[in-house]
Amino acid sequence: MKILLDIDDDYEETTVTIKCKVMDDSIQEILDFFKGREQEFFVGKDGDMQHILKPAEIHYLYSREDNVIAVTSNGEFTMKEKLYELERALSSRRFIRLSKSVIANLYELSRFEASFNGTLCVYFKSGVKEYVSRHYVPTIKEALKMKRRNNE
Repeated sequence: MKILLDIDDDYEETTVTIKCKVMDDSIQEILDFFKGREQEFFVGKDGDMQHILKPAEIHYLYSREDNVIAVTSNGEFTMKEKLYELERALSSRRFIRLSKSVIANLYELSRFEASFNGTLCVYFKSGVKEYVSRHYVPTIKEALKMKRRNNE
């Protein structure tokens, strides 16, 4: 990877350009860094108690009625943020949208099961299953393919 730095008083604003052959995890890390995407922690509510949740501890997030729920191994917590706000704040390397109402931690998935209508059934390590909307199937396949390529 080449890095070029051009400092000049004539520039009015800072511009970052990335030229690459393929989008991979290292490029995504750079983008996430510049966007300041992943927060270090979130606050989830369980009754009157507020809990600090680290992104890696969250298995998945789902919306139910007017609430967003974070599911962890320690239980379910109500979030104050909207699902789309959490999607922006979480790393796209770790979290992926399964449907309009569910965002999953890729590292908490255990297996997939294809169905005849083009959707996927996703099983989490915890045994819980969620369905992937057809719209999001290609994105998930691409994310998993990228992870597999980089781990070889």
